[in-house]
Amino acid sequence: MLFAASLGCVALLGYFLVSFFQVYATGRDDQVRSVDAIVVMGAAQYDGRPSPQLAARLDHVAELWPQGFAPVVVVTGGNQAGDRFTEAEASTTYLVERGVPEASIVLEDRGTTSFESLERVAHLLAESTGSNDSRVLVVTDPYHSLRSRLIADEVGMTAYVSPTTTSVVTGVGSFERHFWEAGGVAIGRVMGFGRLSELTD
Repeated sequence: MLFAASLGCVALLGYFLVSFFQVYATGRDDQVRSVDAIVVMGAAQYDGRPSPQLAARLDHVAELWPQGFAPVVVVTGGNQAGDRFTEAEASTTYLVERGVPEASIVLEDRGTTSFESLERVAHLLAESTGSNDSRVLVVTDPYHSLRSRLIADEVGMTAYVSPTTTSVVTGVGSFERHFWEAGGVAIGRVMGFGRLSELTD
């Protein structure tokens, strides 16, 4: 029994390390290509002004937009209690100021988790395109890229990632985020990211 338990621990550790490597590698793999929509994951906003973390993601979208990879940009994220603006609204204003036409921006402004936001994105795109298999390019921080892609796949989209190269999450903070994301990816692959989101909300 002790030998079997030891093998089990080694297997779990190996599974986690593989997940950690995949989180790290995906965050450095720009999969940019023509898609139905660019989707930027939300982050904190301060009274209508994107936080530095959200601004880094939006700056990357502003660089991608003129290259014509997608006809629309979907901005995501709701608000916290007491906020006057949603993350999606703050993102829209920021992108319009940087040359993205407002008519080309779709707001997903209700999601409070990555899963909720991407599930709603899939619904919005299905309504607008008539397809239940939209191709999306997800823009977020490197550490968040793999989980975002896997969630997008789970909710019915074909997802690729284009991580921002100017993330403000660096050093020890970046390592910690990669560590926790690896755990989330490892668990989510087993039980489903929707179920994991329900348990951790």
